Order: sequence, then structure tokens, then C-alpha cells
Amino acid sequence: MKLVVVSAGLSVPSSTRLLADRLAAETKAKAKARADVEVEVEVVELRDLAVEIAHNFTNGFPGRKLAAALDAVAGADGLIVVTPVFSASYSGLFKSFFDVLDQDALTGKPVLIAATGGSARHSLVLEHALRPLFAYLRAVVVPTAVYAASEDWGAEGLPERVERAAGELAALMTGLSAARPDAPAAPAAPAKAEAGGFEVIPFAEQLAALRPAG
Repeated sequence: MKLVVVSAGLSVPSSTRLLADRLAAETKAKAKARADVEVEVEVVELRDLAVEIAHNFTNGFPGRKLAAALDAVAGADGLIVVTPVFSASYSGLFKSFFDVLDQDALTGKPVLIAATGGSARHSLVLEHALRPLFAYLRAVVVPTAVYAASEDWGAEGLPERVERAAGELAALMTGLSAARPDAPAAPAAPAKAEAGGFEVIPFAEQLAALRPAG
């Protein structure tokens, strides 16, 4: 399977790339443990595509490197996207890349969203900016999003969030349910039930009773 990582970090080294690499490594390990599936990881560094992204906006055609990156994202079995926080939102470079991506490229694709920032106060960027963006693109965003502030590196909590989010992405990529495999199935509801001393008739039966005879 193919996992593509989109990193919008600007510096070298980059905490954004560091978080992206940790998420990718954990997802690869989870997929192997869950379904004995080998995952090939490809990293797209948006910093290297900035000029071609700008040219795509002005002439309508992607350059060679940008076209390869767009094809990689469209063909991925799963996607990890990580952006630094600028002005309480994702970076302009991050948004520009997904603006030039085909609008149907992410439909139904499992996506793990993550972000880095200097303060924990910006952690809600995941919910008010990134999650709505990928919901609009009709991607399947995993429940756990990962935010890493400067103080999170080396502290408790971040490794657990990385592991949980990666497990959710691996489960979607390999087609496995995130629920416990030994969980008992819910009992089938009876056709008619008693509630407060009254017989409850299913809505379908009520509609059938209203259908004209003959």
C-alpha cells in the first residue's frame, strides 16, 4: 500500500517534518501489525514546490515536480498532512497545494490531519480549519488529530496521540474496523416492542398500513 505524507514545514530541520515522519513510521508499523501489509511511504515537501504552485495559479499548468506530487496524493491509499500554524490557521502554502489539487482526488481517501505550533493555544486549528477543509474535499478524516506545540516534544501525551491517530489511519487503509474484533454483536431489535405499556409499531409497518389496497 502507498502512504503519502504532505509536509508544509518551511525550515530545515522542521518540527512539522519531524511530526510527519513520526506519524508515518507509526502508521507503517500499525498496518504491518494489523494486517501484515507493507506500506510504502512517500513524502511531499511543499517547501520545494512553492514556485511551481505559484506558477500553476498564473498559467493553469503544474510543473514536473508539482504534477508528480499531485499524482502521488491522488493515487495514495492513505494521506498524512501536517502544517505549521500561521495566524491561527494552516499555512498559505499548505492551502495553495490543496487548491491546485483536483477537487475529486481525495474523495473517500483516509486522511490523518496534524499541525505544529509554538503554543498549545493554537491546537483548535485542527478542528476549525483543517478538519472542515478535508471534509469539504470529501476525504475520510480519522477521529484523532495530532497537534504538537513546542513544549510537547519529549513530554508525555504526544507519543500516545501519535500512536492512536496512526492506528486509526492504518485501520482505514487496511479496511479493518477500529472496533474490538471480539465485541459482541448488538441483538436484533424485535419487530414490535413495548414502551410504557404501549405497543410500538415500526414506522415501515405504519406506512404499509396506509397504502391503498389493490
